[in-house]
Amino acid sequence: MARTDKYLAYMGLGPKRVPHWEHWSNPDAETYLTGIDYYAHPRECRLRMRELYPELDLAVPESDTAIPKPGDYGEAGDAVQEAKAHTHVRWGEGESWQWDWGHTFRTADEVFAFSPLEQGDYTDIPVVESHDYRHEDKLYEYYRSKWPAEWGDRAPEGSDAMVGFYNTMFMWPLLTFGWELFMETCLDERFERIMDEFAEINRRVFRVFARLPVNFVCCHDDIVTSRGPTCSPQWMHKYIFPRYEEFWGIVKDAGKEVIFMVDGKIDAHADDVIACGARGIITEPYTDFKSIARRHNNCFLAGEGDNRVLCRNNANEIKAMVLDMVETSKETLGYMMCIGNHIPWNVPGEAVKRYIEYSREYAKR
Repeated sequence: MARTDKYLAYMGLGPKRVPHWEHWSNPDAETYLTGIDYYAHPRECRLRMRELYPELDLAVPESDTAIPKPGDYGEAGDAVQEAKAHTHVRWGEGESWQWDWGHTFRTADEVFAFSPLEQGDYTDIPVVESHDYRHEDKLYEYYRSKWPAEWGDRAPEGSDAMVGFYNTMFMWPLLTFGWELFMETCLDERFERIMDEFAEINRRVFRVFARLPVNFVCCHDDIVTSRGPTCSPQWMHKYIFPRYEEFWGIVKDAGKEVIFMVDGKIDAHADDVIACGARGIITEPYTDFKSIARRHNNCFLAGEGDNRVLCRNNANEIKAMVLDMVETSKETLGYMMCIGNHIPWNVPGEAVKRYIEYSREYAKR
């Protein structure tokens, strides 16, 4: 199998054309770009998108059944809209959900009484990675079913086949207990036992990933905000980074490379993440990408593009942003074009078109 451009970028090998990794949830732009109403014909519209803009690599819905437009509540009408006004916003082809992570925990004592390992089965618990972690072989069967049987236990050489995991370590307590209780309890010595148990769950996960026919493992943890670190370096070096090094070592020993995904401004922790074994980082435009690229030889980087620029829809500004991204691609052969803070529904279709066309013109070596 020929090495894909994405594979080459992940590995820092500089494909001739800089590929894209875009976070996409903009059906209105798809309608604008294709002339096909996404809500009336989602499959037909997406197939046309793949013809016109293959670099976006958008998945195709199985059905062409019409989709209700967001805010269309039928007969319930105004009552539903009023009830959702303070808890939901427009998101992609639908709506967001209410932030209620950890709502079943009410006190610090409840947190300290909880045993992640005793719980084991998170199938019905909303922690994003809601699986049954009690039986490693069953977990392997679940993940293995996502790739062709004929691949055996190794992906084709040069394939960008990737498995992802949202709760690499930091997200486990955050999603299980919620922000407030996490912040209230994380400095207590009793929290150490809880993190040890979450780590044991993830050892099972990464042993499973080591057996999968993939070449890359995308590990997500939002360890920073848009302004920088959430927890102190001391806390991170006690609870997070040693586990990254251990988990990523498991899959790297099996011939797989790690891509780290994180929202926010990762500058303060970028060197630590790469030292733990990540091939590179996909993050958001609050980060100083050029500085990271200069410190780490041909590391993978993506996410420098800014949707705030696209939302203003000024052709000169979009072109300048693309040219600045291209300059970063000269610092590392592992660069990808990416609007790091997403391309959501309110980014004008015309701006998306400009971004893609400028990328086609300039993002090449």
